[in-house]
Amino acid sequence: MARRAKRFLETIENRSPLFWTITGFTVVGLLGLIDYATGNELNISLFYLIPIALVTWAVDHKTGLFLSFLSGLTLLGAEIAAGQIYSHSLFYFLNTLVRTAFYVVVVYLVTELQKSRKEEQLAARTDYITGAVNARYFNELLQMEISRIRRYPHPITLVYVDIDNFKLVNDLFGHKVGDEVLRFIATELKSQLRVTDTVARLGGDEFVLLLPSTRQPEARLVVSKVYANLMEKMRQKNWPVTFSMGAVSCEFSPYSAEQLVNMADELMYEVKNSTKNDIRFRTWVGEKSIRY
Repeated sequence: MARRAKRFLETIENRSPLFWTITGFTVVGLLGLIDYATGNELNISLFYLIPIALVTWAVDHKTGLFLSFLSGLTLLGAEIAAGQIYSHSLFYFLNTLVRTAFYVVVVYLVTELQKSRKEEQLAARTDYITGAVNARYFNELLQMEISRIRRYPHPITLVYVDIDNFKLVNDLFGHKVGDEVLRFIATELKSQLRVTDTVARLGGDEFVLLLPSTRQPEARLVVSKVYANLMEKMRQKNWPVTFSMGAVSCEFSPYSAEQLVNMADELMYEVKNSTKNDIRFRTWVGEKSIRY
């Protein structure tokens, strides 16, 4: 049942807001005609909730509110046109007010439900300490990117980042400061990259950067800039950490997401096990790779 509901919501969200706006207003108009045609014999005021809820979810709450007021007025117009007579004309106003208020409450509830769903989705996709993408969601993004490369070939660069001496920070300053360091690093990484790039924390003191449509020469410039910025910020904060990085650029689609991550991980460990505090680059061109 939950899966069906999820698929239904995804179907709604896959349509454009303009589509649902036009659909919502059209359905309200049709309901008004039905209301007028059936006169006092059939009460269909509850059916207005369908377009109101759909538009609120798929477009925004403002459009949902506008459609709520429009639905109330449509019902009023249908009643008057159909010859509905009350003991006092004030009841036209009161009934319209009650119906509209009910629609507005539904808009509020749908908006809160959508907000809660988005917060749950965000929590499931982000690392709770740093706010960066978590490992699970990163793997999904990477797999999607590789699938896209196979359909529309373009380069991609993956950068594995390890924080040198991070344990020393926890030992000297405590885990609270250690978490602050992780958050700060994640924020700095995001600030140096494009909106289309991804910063993920794989766990512990390891981050990974996904740079779509980036060849090795561009990657060298970007990663060097990121590295220099991080080193300067660490000096300013007096945090005794450095960074070992391995950057793998692919001119063609790798065999799998795991293969690409492993190549970057191995390259990073070559730095980690030798000098630390450095960057190494590699371009993968099928069966062979070119080191820099």
